Amino acid sequence: MTSSDAEPAEPGLRTRKKQQRYQTISETAIALFLEKGFDKVSVAEVAAAAEVSKPTLFRYFAAKEDLVLHRFADHEDEPARVVAARPGKRPALDALQRHFLDGLARRDPVTGLCDVPAVLAFHRLLYGTPSLVARLHGYQNRSEQALAEALTAAHGGNPLESRLAAAQIVAVQRILAEENWRRITAGETADEAWPDAVTSANHAFAQLRTGLQRYA
Repeated sequence: MTSSDAEPAEPGLRTRKKQQRYQTISETAIALFLEKGFDKVSVAEVAAAAEVSKPTLFRYFAAKEDLVLHRFADHEDEPARVVAARPGKRPALDALQRHFLDGLARRDPVTGLCDVPAVLAFHRLLYGTPSLVARLHGYQNRSEQALAEALTAAHGGNPLESRLAAAQIVAVQRILAEENWRRITAGETADEAWPDAVTSANHAFAQLRTGLQRYA
């Protein structure tokens, strides 16, 4: 194998190593936060536990809160990807509704309908820490922007119209997930809450179609 033959594999290897480092640091941090509390663990303590320097940690994570919210990174542009990948000329809202319902069926933590103890502990950490909730809004804003661009590409319209639609869709999904999580923390199992979660999701998307007919 020549050196030129080997070159294309290098970026993939570097990317995998970087992703692994992200994951290792984030999981180490979350374990410490769950054990001691978010505000009682310093960034220096996380860096030491993850066996990296503090400057190295900040090269991967811009803020302490991002150590936790890294778990949401893959979901930030998920609604946009669903719209972009929808089959044929399927309406965007149909694709998004089907994706959310599928998430409920597989108990995806993002839908709030998950009673796995580790997931519940993570959600208590997230929603019980004001600085994490505030930082989460930034992720939601970027999710809205990505979805707005996908909606414009899929159905046309002006950027403001798409952004307003995206904000409503992201808000509906967030509220549905929060309600599912509330029911789980109140003592219901995911299986017990699932029928009502499906009904609520279908009702919510029906309401969206009433006001967002371009995307229905």
